[in-house]
Amino acid sequence: MLKGGKVLSIAVLSLLLFLAACAQMEERDNLEETTKTNSSASEKQTALIGTKKEMIQPKKIEQEITLSAIGDILVHSTVYEDARTESGFDFKPMLTHVKPFLNDTTITFANQETMIGGEAFGLSTYPRFNSPFEVGDALKDVGVNVVSIANNHTLDRGEEVVQRAIKHWQSLDMMYTGAYQDEADRERLRIFESEEGISVAFLAYTYGTNGIPVPDGKNYLVNLIDQEIIAGEIARARKQADAVVLSLHFGNEYERMPSEAQKQLVQFAADQGADIVLGHHPHVLQPMDWVEGKDGKHTLVVYSLGNFLSGQDEFYRRIGGIAQMTIKKTIEADLETIEVMTPKFIPTFVKYDDRSHFEVIPMYQLTEEDLTDAAAHYEAIKAHMSQWMPELEFIED
Repeated sequence: MLKGGKVLSIAVLSLLLFLAACAQMEERDNLEETTKTNSSASEKQTALIGTKKEMIQPKKIEQEITLSAIGDILVHSTVYEDARTESGFDFKPMLTHVKPFLNDTTITFANQETMIGGEAFGLSTYPRFNSPFEVGDALKDVGVNVVSIANNHTLDRGEEVVQRAIKHWQSLDMMYTGAYQDEADRERLRIFESEEGISVAFLAYTYGTNGIPVPDGKNYLVNLIDQEIIAGEIARARKQADAVVLSLHFGNEYERMPSEAQKQLVQFAADQGADIVLGHHPHVLQPMDWVEGKDGKHTLVVYSLGNFLSGQDEFYRRIGGIAQMTIKKTIEADLETIEVMTPKFIPTFVKYDDRSHFEVIPMYQLTEEDLTDAAAHYEAIKAHMSQWMPELEFIED
């Protein structure tokens, strides 16, 4: 019996040891499974956190548009008589050579120096202009979509001509600025909304109206330069648009360099936050420059764009140009910035023969037959326009 009891005890002991070993193995397996599960969950959580970080990472959005600007469309009788046809007027052939440089930008701006009141009021030339409707038609055809009509000739032929000109601009769906139908029209900011998502406000003012008084209670007929008003409108425009373009009819006629008064007004505009200043009235080209505002931002200025199309015959008054620039909008998180960049210029020349066959031609395309010493004149104009802006690019294709 002792022997049998020993055997039984050994068997029971062996069974207990076996069960203990099995329990340890199961516990180890459960621990490994738990570790794997926890590891997998941790990995998934890490991946999820990474995904969330990617989702909340601010995305940088950049958009760009381009702007072209031309100077004075000053329609003397020699110009509109040259455009006369059996059925009216056609100014389009005069702009054939420059059309490719005007319709390839997002926005094209022009200074329409003479009111296009039409024949019903009687066409007229210097000193009190009234021009055919077809001037506006030609500008629309070449790609112009914004015109300034605030200048010293706005009131040449009175309120009726201003109102009739505005009606024609409206019929063309042309944005006009600087002179208005009424106070309500004046209060409506001119803001160009581009397909790229960049909005540009256009403001325009003139130094005066050649001594012709603005009718009482009708200040909306023409914007006169007033720093307090300009500051207020730039501030209003900055709240509603991404960029602000300020058109100023100022300076001294036929002077090729800006006056101190011009420089001071441009500095004031830069301090208020204008992004671009386009100058006209001198009827000759004045240089381009960057002007630093009080906030450190740089404003692009063309002090004078000169005559683009006119009947004036003095050499420098036949030279104008097309200024081009890029407006870039960057959005990153809650920060939005606007930058004016890559300024370019195309000098132009008004060619005619015996006061007829008027054509506006890029100067780089002129031949010796068109203009004696054409190449030398072109280089001189390039140097003149870039003297304060060495990086200014000149388009030649």
